[in-house]
Formats: sequence, structure tokens, C-alpha cells
Amino acid sequence: MHLILTGATGLVGSSVLDAMLKSTAVSKISILSRSPVRMAEDEKDPRVNIITHKDFETYEPKLLDQLKDADGCVWALGTSQNNVTKEQYVKITKDYTLAAANAFSTIKPSGHPFRFIHVSGEGATQDPGRFSAIFARVKGETESLLGTLSEQNPNIRVHSVRPAFVDPATHDAIKPYIPASGANGIASQLLLGVLGPPIRAFVKSMHSPTEYLGSFLADMAMGRYEAQLKGSGAFQLGGGYVIENVGMRRILGI
Repeated sequence: MHLILTGATGLVGSSVLDAMLKSTAVSKISILSRSPVRMAEDEKDPRVNIITHKDFETYEPKLLDQLKDADGCVWALGTSQNNVTKEQYVKITKDYTLAAANAFSTIKPSGHPFRFIHVSGEGATQDPGRFSAIFARVKGETESLLGTLSEQNPNIRVHSVRPAFVDPATHDAIKPYIPASGANGIASQLLLGVLGPPIRAFVKSMHSPTEYLGSFLADMAMGRYEAQLKGSGAFQLGGGYVIENVGMRRILGI
């Protein structure tokens, strides 16, 4: 299968790329990225095609032609609301995602709709309250709009996955590629060190080990688990599902 990946230089994207590289079912990986992807460069896997893409709101026919036989996409592109302004966060989180989903809905794989797997986040909501954080509102709105697209357009099926505490502690393959420099990298390392042990031990429902998360997202893009989505920790939204962290853990049996 031919899969598309965005956000490949980030934590979640790195875990997805590792899973795709290890999967014998994946025949081609098209990575859309503004910058070099060290993991892919180091692997030197002939299945990988890194496409330099600067404007994630625009998809020219020349680019879509390179993706014309793709079966699905894992959309792991994103940023923390603490890193950018509110306007930038909305653009990156909602506008970029919707632009891609609409563009990829023109791709028509043989025998199934194009699968768009959107990496959302635990805490996203379709019913925000007065004090709901920006990320909860924007991610929830994005999930809803993607669900509507999936319902109205039979060429695309969108599912949103909500990881919680994303933990690479035992995922050695991606550790050299996790951003670790600068204030954000240091803060992430401190967060893992402080919150990691109690969450792993006592709040497993919020634990998202990257070796499981990456494989789950890649497998979702290949159409696996479709029959297992209905159940606790998942709900239908428009033409697709929102899978919470507990739902992912249920499906994977972890």
C-alpha cells in the first residue's frame, strides 16, 4: 500500500514513520515535509519519497499526481498552542488539515475510499465550555468538520485519533529523532521525567506508548480495525469515528 505521512519530524510522526518502515504491507511512503526528515534519510529505504512541501493550504495538480495511487494518509502535522499565536494555531491545526483532506478526497484508490487518519488529542471536544482551552475547541471543531466531509464525500473516510500522554520511553528506534533541543524539547523531557512514571503505573488509560500509537495510526491508514472501532472509547462523528485513547487501548488489547 502507498501511504502519505505528514509531521514526520515530530514525536507522533516519527513513531508512525517507524511503523511504516517496519511494515511489509507498505509499498511506498510519501512524506510531505518542509524540512529534511533525518529518520528517512538514515534508513535509505527505497520505498520512501520525501516531497518538499512549503504551503500546506495548497495542493497543486503536480503534487497530487505524485500521490494519485495513495491508499491513505496519517496526518500528524501539528504544534502546541504554547508555541504560536491563536491565529497561527488555528491555521496549522484546522486550516491545514481541512485543506489536505479536501485535496486528498480527489484521490481514488481502487476498492475503498481514501483513508485520512487525523491525529487529534485527548481533551478535544465538540461541546466546549466557557473555560475550555484553545486546543480543545480547535481540535474538536476540526474533528467535526472532517466528520462532515467524510459523511458528504464518499471518496474519503476520515477517522480522528486522540492520543493522551505520548510516551517514547521504550521506543528506542525513534529516540535519536525526537526534537530535544531548545525550550520546547527541554520542557518535553522534563514532562516525561516527572509525569511518566505515575501515568505508566497508575493512569494507564491516559498512556499512549509511541510504539503502539505509531503502529495503530499506520494500520488505520491501511484500513485495519474498521470492524473494531464501535465500542467503548470511540464514537461516530459524521462519516467517521473519533477514537479516544482508551478506545485505542481497547482495540489493541493493551
